[in-house]
This record gives sequence, structure tokens and C-alpha cells, in this order.
Amino acid sequence: MADPIVEAVAEAHSTEWASVLAATARVAADLDLAEDCVQDAYAKALVHWRADGVPKKPGAWLTTVATRRALEHRRRADVARRKLPLLVLEDDVTDELFPDDRLRLVFTCCHPALAQEAQIALTLRLVCGLSSAEIAKAFLVKEATMQARITRAKQKIYRSGIAYRIPRTADFPERIDAVLDVVHLVYTAGHSPRGIDLARMIRLLLPDSAEAAGLLALLVLTEARQAARVDDAGRLVLMEDQDRAVWDRTLIAEGLELVPVAVRADGRFGLMAAIAAVHAEAERWEDTDWAEILGLYDVLLSRWPSPVVALNRVVALAYVRGPAEALGALDDLAADPALATYPYLASTRGELLWRTGRAEEARAAYEEALAFTSDPVEVEFLQRRITRGV
Repeated sequence: MADPIVEAVAEAHSTEWASVLAATARVAADLDLAEDCVQDAYAKALVHWRADGVPKKPGAWLTTVATRRALEHRRRADVARRKLPLLVLEDDVTDELFPDDRLRLVFTCCHPALAQEAQIALTLRLVCGLSSAEIAKAFLVKEATMQARITRAKQKIYRSGIAYRIPRTADFPERIDAVLDVVHLVYTAGHSPRGIDLARMIRLLLPDSAEAAGLLALLVLTEARQAARVDDAGRLVLMEDQDRAVWDRTLIAEGLELVPVAVRADGRFGLMAAIAAVHAEAERWEDTDWAEILGLYDVLLSRWPSPVVALNRVVALAYVRGPAEALGALDDLAADPALATYPYLASTRGELLWRTGRAEEARAAYEEALAFTSDPVEVEFLQRRITRGV
């Protein structure tokens, strides 16, 4: 039987971590100290909530405990001697512009002195509380590689004396690409409410940014299909088999309204949102305009060369020119080390092989994909694929 207190703390970690850390950072004026205090607050919650019950507002309880510890530490220690510089607030940025400390912390971590991948990884760790393993999965790298990347980013902060500052309005353009990447990865790492919430804030903050509109459009159009992805038995349902009546039409309408704005700049998120819009506009799977999707992937790949984008393009190619030609394109991707342990490469190969009548080879590909995933829904789906037609 599941432990209700452990579940409550886990839920609070998922939904409240960013707010608690951001609020504590403002009191601690030191991100390392803030992270230590927040982690300690979650540890205390396991003990106190078991004795006193789960509070009505877990986030407020955790913030109180964490900020008290931060204040106590600042009274005992000379914070100026710590390795990480104090947080500095800019005079011309108000709380009206930054309505949520989580967004404030995202922009703070995306300092232009850091490499973009380091900015993203550090923000996912500090703002979202993701583990090194979770961040590594989002980046398609090994956990040890990601841990080293985060450590190097912190070391550069220490060596360079980088102060964590709230950016001036004039600084937004040089920060926005990394911020959008962070929010997208927050969503794809399995934290969809948090990601959409941050995307909405950025859209309000930067109404003239086509890419901010594109990110929000992409996330809401993707989220609109969420309820149809798993059936009542908890089994994965591919898009071609989904009940489109279950799709969230309110989110689809929101996304479709944003797409014309988003595609103005031909940016990555705008193009990805346009692809999602083609799927959303198809009333049936058979109505999907795969030629348009393939064309959009061609443009996207030219703007943003990515092995995952190339793999998605192969899927579209299969519906336009047939699975045999798509298998040839897939062979060209197989040598990319970034996809070496990516389960969707093998599962895509399995689907294409099955469609060309090569059932035994398809089953072997599904078994390979199975070795690279631990997600129970994906495991069950692949097992069904392996036994299909036997």
C-alpha cells in the first residue's frame, strides 16, 4: 500500500518546488543556500506531516520552513564569504513585470555568460528540482555527463563571480532563447502544468515575441491530446487510434489562434507549433495532411538540425513516400550517437519494418526499444507490439 505522507511530499515536490525555491532564494540571497534549505524543508515534511497531518497549503508550509532556516543561517554566517554571489535585483524591473518568482528564477539562471546547454541544465535543476538523471534523459545524454555539465556551470559561476540578477527589459532578447528551451524541456520532462504555466507568463511578458507565442501554441496543442493518449486500462494509444472527441477543443482553439503569430519568424517553436496544428485540424487520422507536415519538417530541420527532428521527419516521410523509403532515411540516422539509446529510433524502425511485411525484424526492433525504456506504459505497448501477429 502506498504511503500517503510520502505521496503528499512527492506531490508537493512536483507542484511546489519552483515556488518554494524561488521564494527562499529571495530571502537567502544565495542559490546554494536556498537549495539546501528547501531540500531540508522537504525532509522535515516527511516527519512533521506524519505527526501533525498534511497542511492545507503544503507550499506555504514548506516556504516558511525553508525561509526560516535561510534567515537563521544568514544570522550565523557571513553570507558574503560564500562562493556564490548574492542575488541582485534590478531597479527598473518590478513585480508587475515578473508576476511569479519562478519565472524570475528562470531568467536569473539563463545568464549569457553561461553556455546555453549549461543555462538550461542549471535551470531545470534549480527551478524545477529535476534530478541529474531526469535532465540527462531530456538531453539524450548519460547521467554522469549531465552531472559534470551542471558542476562545470556552477564552477564557472564561482570563478567568474557572476551575480544572479533580474534582467532589465533591454536584456530580454539575449536571454529569451535559453528561457524558451528551459520551459519546453520542463514540459517534455513530464511537468506539463508547470511548463504551460511558465509559457503563459512568458507570452504575457513578451507579447511581441513570435517564438514565445510559438512555444505556448506548441505546448497547448500537444497538451490538448493528453487525455486520449492512454486508454481506461492505462495502455498507450497511438495518435492514429485516438478518440479525437476527447481532445481538448479549448486548448486547440487557443493554440490555433497563436500559430499565425508564431510562424511569422520561421522560428523553431513556431514551426513545431504549425506541425501540431496540422494534426489538430484533422478531424480524422485519414485527413492528416502529411505532405504539409513533411514540408514543415524540412524547413524545421534546416533551421534546427536535430536528430530527434530528423527522426520525426522520417515518420512523416513514411506516410508521404512509403515505409521503404523511410527505412532508408532511418538507416542514415542510426549512426548518430545521440540516438544510440533513444527508444523511439528502434520503435520507429519496428513500425516501418512491420508495414513492409518484415515481421521478425520488426519484433527484434521492438525488443531493442524495450531495452532502452523503463516507462511502464511504453513497456506494455512494446510488449504488445512484440507479440502482435504471433
